[in-house]
Amino acid sequence: MDEKLRGTVEMTAAMTILGTIGWFVVMSGQSALDVVFWRCVFGAGALLVVCAGMGFLRGLLNLRILGWAALGGVAIVINWFLLFQSYSMASISISTAVYNTQPFMLVMFGALLFGEKLTANKFAWLAIAFGGLLLIISGKPDGGFTGTNYAGGIAMALVAAFFWAVAAIITKKLKGTPPHLIALIQVCVGILLLAPFANLDNLPDTPSSWGALVMVGVVHTGIMYVLMYGAVQKLPTHLQGSLSFIYPVVAILVDLIAFGYRPDTAQIIGVVAIVIAATGMNLGWQLWRSGKRNPARNAAIQK
Repeated sequence: MDEKLRGTVEMTAAMTILGTIGWFVVMSGQSALDVVFWRCVFGAGALLVVCAGMGFLRGLLNLRILGWAALGGVAIVINWFLLFQSYSMASISISTAVYNTQPFMLVMFGALLFGEKLTANKFAWLAIAFGGLLLIISGKPDGGFTGTNYAGGIAMALVAAFFWAVAAIITKKLKGTPPHLIALIQVCVGILLLAPFANLDNLPDTPSSWGALVMVGVVHTGIMYVLMYGAVQKLPTHLQGSLSFIYPVVAILVDLIAFGYRPDTAQIIGVVAIVIAATGMNLGWQLWRSGKRNPARNAAIQK
């Protein structure tokens, strides 16, 4: 198997795994905070084995790396909590679609904090995604919806995307640090942050609940990160971006098959708009051609 094909398989597997996380979160029967805590606990165990096996624990850590990674860990933990909480309020599929506004959060951060130019093309994709978000908000949940605060769930998914972007910006400070090690530090920070608030006096009492929590920690954190980061090293950026949208597609299918959730027409159009806009942003699709011609081409035409 050549490197590109192997990377494609790894990224496809990682995004498929990630797309099922909502089902395991719901089936665990635990609060969002407790699920995040146990994700950190079991994820830390899995990532510790990975980092030790790959030699990342020897000579790579210093106070600078620990400090930035820990700060990113705070953002990631908040991100996970808000996203998991939104599942029970706005459904897995709608929450995941709204959560995929992450690329636009990064674009806005780049423009506001780093003076990066917001081109007309990027602004157009942003407008399409915003229109999709408005359609989702205006839509009415159909069959299979059991949430109690639809608008609140959408808001939580949006804020979760914001904190993901915060973590991504912080991670830029850790260029050259193995991402597996960054993830290990982040989940360890999560354990320390959430331990005082986790419901340790009333632990899950069924094998299925424990099984779901172990899956979220070991498979959806440890194994998924190994597959995803392995794929990132093998694939060009445009292919990474296109394959990453397997995640929301799988999440929507899981919500439909497992919970019978059926979005209405406005919601479907909104979800499609966000996914297409985010894909276009990631892959650099041009909505229109620039009016400027290539000078070399102009000279050739004049000849």
